[in-house]
Amino acid sequence: MFSVFFRFFLLVCAAFLVALIAQNNVGPITGISVGIAFLSIPLIYSYINLARLRKYTVEDRLESMPLPSGYWEEVFFYLQRLVRNLKLQMLSVEKQHDRFIEAFQASPNGIMMLDDQDQIEWCNAISERFFGLQFKRDVMQRINFLIRRPEFIRYLHDRHFEEPLLLERMGPKSNLSLMLQAFPFGEKRHLLLVQDVTDLQKADAMRRDFVANVSHEMRTPITVLMGFLETIQSLDLDKAQQDQYFEMMMSQAQRMKSLVEDLLTLANLEANSLPAPTQPIQMQTVMALLKNDAEALSQGHHAFHFDVESSKNILGEEREILSAFNNLVSNAIRYTPDVGSISASWRVNAAGEGEFSVVDTGPGIASEHLSRLTERFYRVDRSRSRDTGGTGLGLAIVKHIASRHQAQLIIESTPGKGSTFTMRFPKERLTD
Repeated sequence: MFSVFFRFFLLVCAAFLVALIAQNNVGPITGISVGIAFLSIPLIYSYINLARLRKYTVEDRLESMPLPSGYWEEVFFYLQRLVRNLKLQMLSVEKQHDRFIEAFQASPNGIMMLDDQDQIEWCNAISERFFGLQFKRDVMQRINFLIRRPEFIRYLHDRHFEEPLLLERMGPKSNLSLMLQAFPFGEKRHLLLVQDVTDLQKADAMRRDFVANVSHEMRTPITVLMGFLETIQSLDLDKAQQDQYFEMMMSQAQRMKSLVEDLLTLANLEANSLPAPTQPIQMQTVMALLKNDAEALSQGHHAFHFDVESSKNILGEEREILSAFNNLVSNAIRYTPDVGSISASWRVNAAGEGEFSVVDTGPGIASEHLSRLTERFYRVDRSRSRDTGGTGLGLAIVKHIASRHQAQLIIESTPGKGSTFTMRFPKERLTD
């Protein structure tokens, strides 16, 4: 500040000196005029620099303005450096803001920012898809005007944000289950996080159905066993009746054993998602074993035709392949009436793929059931499956074994004419 006053003092002294010299030479009026003119020169220079400053400031080019000389050079230099630093800081903040926005947009969860009036300040694209919103159109709209589900409006009104809220039948197709929760931040603002839990809900429903189905399947044989045991304990039965009851109890126990074994097999297959090993499996041997097991299960009630039309063998896990083929053949036996015929064949099609097919002359399956046959415990005819000892898990096991061997399970059926079950193996799973 002292340097400013000192410069001003020097300027006034110089003007006074010039005016004094001019007065001595040309007169007092001219001397005063010369002194005023001498003082006006820095004022005009200052005005010119202020005009240039205004021009470059309006055009937002202050940092590129040429520096003047003199005292203004120092002022403009510091001003340009300040503006340059501010712009760099703003650019850094904008880049950081853009990165945050990109991160929020990349999030698989919906994110919404609400102000103190529950108006939408910002939301990402996932939130728009979940709730059918358009940010540019709905910004600063109250969220309860756009999402008019009673449970959601009650959630906002009660302000009990410690627990999440589950909304069913959401999304563009009303097929999503959304878990949302509001988190307070800032000045009475809220961050609304929305997670798609559709798969979790389906998995939970499948788990509940699975537990209920297993409980139901186990309850029937256990009830029968307990009834026979109570009968044997309370009544004095002769040897023939006891043998009959023991035989029926053994049948129910065998059914529970089969169910447990199938459950363990299915659990092992589901736990192991790796491709099956590539060990050669002799199809001649497999078909011979299948034929022996089929004849033992049928006890002469069906006609069988087992054909090996190709010398190609399968690369895979022999135990799993035998289990899958055996399930297909045993299912055909269970659902084909007596005196019916069952054919099993192994061949290589025109595309070089291996096909194991089982064809029966049973009652066939209606088309609405075909897509669900590989579900656990799904049965077209529950009573007949239980009468023949089926557990309802056979085709689910076949599906998982086919997946481990990169194979397809193809089911074709015509009601009243029979069914065809085919496992189609890729060329990479065949060997000579």
